[in-house]
Order: sequence, then C-alpha cells, then structure tokens
Amino acid sequence: MKRAMISALALSTILFSSHAILAQELATKDRIGLADAPKTLVVRLTNDSPNNADPAIAEGYQKLYVDFIKKHPDWKLQMQFMSADIGTEQAKMLEQAKAGNAPDCAAVDSFVLAQFMVNHVLADFSPYFSKEEVDDLFPFIRDGITDKDKTIRAWWWDTDLRVLYRNKSIVADAPQTWDDLKKAGIASVGQGMEGILFNAGRYEGSTFDWLANYWALGGKLVDDSGKPVFGEGENKEKFLKALNYYKDLVDSGAAPKRVTTIGNYDDLNAAAAAGTTALFIGGNWQYAQLKVTLDDADFKNWTFSPIPGPTADKRSTGTGGWTIASFSKDKDKVEMCANLAREVYMGPANNLQQQLPTRKTLFDKYDVFKTEANQTFAKALVDGQARPGAPIYPEISNQIQIMMGDVLSGTKKPEEALDAAFNATMEAYKRL
Repeated sequence: MKRAMISALALSTILFSSHAILAQELATKDRIGLADAPKTLVVRLTNDSPNNADPAIAEGYQKLYVDFIKKHPDWKLQMQFMSADIGTEQAKMLEQAKAGNAPDCAAVDSFVLAQFMVNHVLADFSPYFSKEEVDDLFPFIRDGITDKDKTIRAWWWDTDLRVLYRNKSIVADAPQTWDDLKKAGIASVGQGMEGILFNAGRYEGSTFDWLANYWALGGKLVDDSGKPVFGEGENKEKFLKALNYYKDLVDSGAAPKRVTTIGNYDDLNAAAAAGTTALFIGGNWQYAQLKVTLDDADFKNWTFSPIPGPTADKRSTGTGGWTIASFSKDKDKVEMCANLAREVYMGPANNLQQQLPTRKTLFDKYDVFKTEANQTFAKALVDGQARPGAPIYPEISNQIQIMMGDVLSGTKKPEEALDAAFNATMEAYKRL
C-alpha cells in the first residue's frame, strides 16, 4: 500500500509537471499558443491582459488565455501591450490602421471608437454575435458599437459609471439635488473636512465626470451629424447653468479650489483614506478600492448614491469602458478576434477584474456581481450615457478641460470661457 501511495504521488507530480510545462509552452511574455502554430493573430492590449501589474490578475488572465488557445490549437497570439498613455496609443493605432499596418485585433477605448468607425478601418463583427447577445446589451452599449448602417464594429465588454461617495458618519443623508450637495459640502467643511472633491484638472475624467450635470439638464454636445452644438442656443444656456453650478461649489467653499489640480481618481481615494473629505464624485470601481484601502471600521462609514441632479428627478451618469475590435481584412482573423472578445472578455474577464459587464444577464451569472453594490450599479447603467460617438469628441473634451480650469480658478468668466472653448472646437471641427 505504501508503494502504491508513493506511485500515485509520483504520478500526480508528473501530471502536474506536464501541465506546468504545457502552460509554459503555451504562454510567454509576448506569445500565447505554440510557437509553431500555423496561424498567427497579432493582438494589442491594455493591462486588461496577462500584462496586468497585479500578479494575481496577470495570472488569472494568463489562465484565461491558455484555456482559450487550447480551444484554438491552430493559432498563436502575438501579444503587444500599450503604454499607460492611452490617448497617444489610440491615436497612433488609428494612424497605423489608416495606413494598413494595425494589429489584427486590439483594445479600442469606447470614447474614441467613433474615430475608428468614421475612418472605415474596423472589420464587421455582426456575423459572430447572436441577436440574443446583442439584445442583452445595455442600450448605450448597443448604440456605441454599431455604425450608421447598424453594423457591429467592435464588442464593448466592460463598463463603468460615476456616483457620489459619502462618509455617512459626517453626511448622513444622500444629497438628491445640486442644492443638497452644496449644503452637504459646506456642512462637512464645518466638521473639519475640505468639502466635496472631484476631478477638475487637465484630464479626460474631469470632462466626463462633469458632463453628468450637463446631460441631466438635457444638454447635447453634438447634433446627429456630429457637429458641435454645446455653445449655441438652448444647449449654451444649459451648459452655462451646469458650469456655474461647479463654479458656485468652489466659490461658496463647498468644494476646495484645489479641485483644479485633481486629475486622477487615486487622489480621491487618498483623500478618503486620509480622512480629509467626506464627499467625492468617483467611479464605481473605487468602491472595491476603498474596501481594500480603508480599515473595516472606516469602510463601513462609506457608501454611494446617484450623482445629484438639478432636481431629484433629473439625473445622469457617464459610462465608459473598453472594446475589442479587429482591423484585419482576413475573415479567419476577424472571427478569431471575435472569439477572443466572447470567450475571454465577455464575462470571464469581467469576473476576474470585477469590471461591470455590458450584458444585463451577466450580473446574475457571476457571484461577484450579485452583491448589493453591484446590483445597484446595474440598475443605474440602464440610464447611463456614453460620450457621443463623434470624431470631434476628444477635442470637445480637451477644450472643456481648459475651460474648467479657467473658470474655477477665476481666470475667465463662464460665458467667456465657454465661447473660447466652443470657437476652438469649431475650428478643429472644420479641419476634420
């Protein structure tokens, strides 16, 4: 019996070793699949990949990729990874795509997806996703991945939204309106806090977080043709109202002037951890980060609620996320890229990184999304609003960032700053 036990142990060790060796053969830093596989797919990704800085996440992705390639043994994935400068990376990839030398399959940020569509560089994903899968997407996701001909040009696999975080021990009740939030911010200052914090520096997040206020008023950035309209007519009035709301938060002391230097969600977490703020506008992913950052007693004091609107019944929240798209003209490569989006990212990667799914049913499929917090996020996504699918949006965002700094610092008056932002945007629009 002892010899049998030793033999069984030896066999299990051999099997484990063979699996480990196979995994090593199938996964290197820049390749997934056997080196001599007859077909190659060049894939360019963010850190939502085996290149993630978190060892546990990286290991999880490697397993997902190895399992995926085992189902497609004739293929190998040649891996490329983007730097943290996402804007530059996406712009470079668009130029490569226009020149015909982009990767076969890549991560495309949802807010620049329209630029790739208008340049006709994305392959058709429509044959590879069922009507049931498409119908299960949140409405803004479905609209975002289809072009004007209703052709699916990418698969948007994860999303996020913005909420108001608050320390219940200092701000007991959730502010429902802009006036409520101003009063709560001033009251928190009276208790030794620095008021409500939000991104207002030179950062895309500054634009996106603030836009919830403009959208809550029914404002539009562009018309149906993609032409900027935020600086004229009723849209201008709504824009100024939302801009003056932020200005009043700073002028009244409900928010500190230093918000113009905040351009990173990590800064908001740091303030919460340091106990210097009881209110901030942030992303849903920060709830899990706060849980890790704060001790249990402090974390129990933190909760979130929808971003207040001009009135309690007028609210909006910005939603973002990443897509997987193909630039290839080879049908087999396009299908392989779609397979990657479905088998690795649509569900498994959401579960691995706790990133919100874009399909409603996935919230019930994975236990991590069955929590009260994530179910609340899911309900909010039904009314989520994505950045407009217009090529001019990046320049609109750039000008809003400049405008926000000028207004909140007192360098320019709101209407003067808005006019300058709109005029600069229109000049850029004419050059498209």
